[in-house]
Amino acid sequence: MEKYILQSHSPLVFDQISALCRSGSRELGFPSASTHTCCRSRICAGFPNAKALFAEKIVAQARISRGCDGYPYISGRQTVQINIYPVKMREIWPSVVYLAQLISIVACNAPTVPLDDIVIEKTFIPEHCNRAVKAGDFVRYHYIGMFPDGRKFDSSYDKASTYNVFVGRRQLIEGMDKALLDMCVNERRLVRIPPQLAYGKDGYGDIIPPDSVLHFDVLLLDIWNPQDQVEVKTYYKPETCTRTVDVSDFVRYHYNGTLLDGTLFDSSHTRLRTYDTYVGIGWLIAGMDKGLLGMCVGEKRVITMPPSLGYGENGDGSDIPGQASLVFDVVLLDLHNPKDGIMVQPQVVPEICPRKSQEGDYMRYHYNGTLLDGTFFDSSYSRNSTYNTYIGKGYVIAGMDEGLLGVCIGERRRITIPPHLAYGEEGTGTSIPGSAVLVFDVLVVDFHNPSDTVQITTSFRPDVCDTRSKKGDFVKYHYNASLMDGTFIDSTYRYEKTYNIVLGAGQVVLGMEMGLQDMCVGEKRTLVIPPHLAYGERGVDGEVPSSAVLAFDIELIDMEEGLPEGYMFVWKENISPSLFEDMDKNKDARVEPTEFSDYILQQVNEGKGRLAPGFDPHRIIENMFTNQDRNGDGKITENEFKLKADELQEHDEL
Repeated sequence: MEKYILQSHSPLVFDQISALCRSGSRELGFPSASTHTCCRSRICAGFPNAKALFAEKIVAQARISRGCDGYPYISGRQTVQINIYPVKMREIWPSVVYLAQLISIVACNAPTVPLDDIVIEKTFIPEHCNRAVKAGDFVRYHYIGMFPDGRKFDSSYDKASTYNVFVGRRQLIEGMDKALLDMCVNERRLVRIPPQLAYGKDGYGDIIPPDSVLHFDVLLLDIWNPQDQVEVKTYYKPETCTRTVDVSDFVRYHYNGTLLDGTLFDSSHTRLRTYDTYVGIGWLIAGMDKGLLGMCVGEKRVITMPPSLGYGENGDGSDIPGQASLVFDVVLLDLHNPKDGIMVQPQVVPEICPRKSQEGDYMRYHYNGTLLDGTFFDSSYSRNSTYNTYIGKGYVIAGMDEGLLGVCIGERRRITIPPHLAYGEEGTGTSIPGSAVLVFDVLVVDFHNPSDTVQITTSFRPDVCDTRSKKGDFVKYHYNASLMDGTFIDSTYRYEKTYNIVLGAGQVVLGMEMGLQDMCVGEKRTLVIPPHLAYGERGVDGEVPSSAVLAFDIELIDMEEGLPEGYMFVWKENISPSLFEDMDKNKDARVEPTEFSDYILQQVNEGKGRLAPGFDPHRIIENMFTNQDRNGDGKITENEFKLKADELQEHDEL
């Protein structure tokens, strides 16, 4: 056997559901619910809806209202214990009909229950109740007013407006004043008010008859008190908060605006843009002006304000009704003051800093750019290329121009720039919104000045240093090359051979030419070469970035003295008086290229002459022959042949 405990509905609900009970009884084949002659309220016994037809076990529900005069009565809610065996419906049908009739007889023999106070049934209670109505509070609520038979006599819904009133100040009928006490926002109550706490013996015009019991279905939407101020509840605060909102600051924030019952009336999120304004100078409603004070960037808080600090008695004319409390869920994204300058926070400063940047320098730096709330908008790293520019000359935003002054190569610093020193009220139109504070995390890779020359630092010089390198000398040296941030470029050591050049022949960048001058064999130097003396704006694809300052650690390994400037060949002994004849081996009065080349190489091999070191000897001899072949016919005649000393103009020849 299964046991069920059934409870009757309150008298307030009975009249509203009796018609449903009768309808359910008819659908199930019961006789219509009986109405006893001594009872003013209907009694229904049976099934409230047809779905019970599909049940294997049947529960009879009794709804009992007031009893009859002169008899004992059942007061309050009735609990009826019914034992039901889970049998087929057709087997228990006669018993159920008998049970329904029995309950009707008992109820209709009960006396009238005198109603001397309001009856409240809470039909919906919200999970959270931050505040309940007290005397003196102002409330906004919706209601439906009905007579006990279900006829409606009034409704705020029909007027498309809440009923707004102070509680406990006799602005309402006494029963409603009592019924609203201790209600929470979004709570719903069914209230039964006896005549003496409503409109009494007089009624109310043609609407409320005398001695009328009134039923109200009430939904509370708002509570506030004239003493209320702004209420702030912070539910997220960043661990680091270097600055908070103060009067006259300019802020950018997102918000969701709702009424106290949760109805959304506005949101910056739906517009996909922040609300940007000054704080504390009257640009906002008073409650928001107060509620934003003291916030950190990234902080989230709920700001609740009474209508006196919101939109007052009239609302905003559209979505915010009059006398409405407002709730704003706010996240602060940005904060600055028009008086702000840039803020520089050094993060890594090299121990050795021989030079700091100054106005007019050309700088290469990496950066990550974010908004003040951390939103990323740009990065040089993502392009795998530094940002290169002159500083202090207006080539970048004013705040960056200022923030890059006085830095060392290799320094990392954070530069925070207010919008009036960045992209102003308009922003960039894409990733940087208007009036946005910008944060740049900067790494200075290198900088130089167009007036810079090669910086030479000698780390080792032999004690004996009689012969020093000069223009025209053939030098052999090792080097390690890097950028100023230490990025490796190249090294001769990994090839296990020296780099060999003729100084002054344009075989290396000009800065290296300059750095190799006046060196001793065995000497070691560090050269810092600005880009205009190195690879310039073009750089070397895949090796040297554009406009890069280069650092070379060099060591002079060997050196061969060069020829005097302008000479590619010199005699080490006296010149033969019959030089032309000596060259003209076949004695045809013409010197062929092979005759010329063979003769010069012979002189070099015998130690009688020297070719300029560091060059291809065949190219030198070919060039010498071309200079002697005045008419370009591929042969040198005696009239064409001249020594350099005999030339009126200098040539790289004999």
